[in-house]
Amino acid sequence: MRLNGRTGFALLLIAFGILLLLHKLGLGVGWIMGYIIPLAMVGIGYVGIRNGNRVMGWIIFFIGLIALVGKFSWLIGFLVAIGFILYGLSLLKGGRRVF
Repeated sequence: MRLNGRTGFALLLIAFGILLLLHKLGLGVGWIMGYIIPLAMVGIGYVGIRNGNRVMGWIIFFIGLIALVGKFSWLIGFLVAIGFILYGLSLLKGGRRVF
């Protein structure tokens, strides 16, 4: 199978059809689209940058990146909290300064 514009559009239609069927069957996977779309934007931006359309590629890349940071803010907050705890413990321990 050769991947051109027509087959790409056909695969996109098949994917949307599968998502609609899963939703109708009660297996909603809409939450995953909140992660797929920003990842796709980052990928499309990267491809745009590599193919010479730098301005539009960087714009799409950063919009996708900002959306991903928003989606993973819970993880970022969790890691910052762990960092504060570890830094506080290292201050209480005294001795040699690591930072």
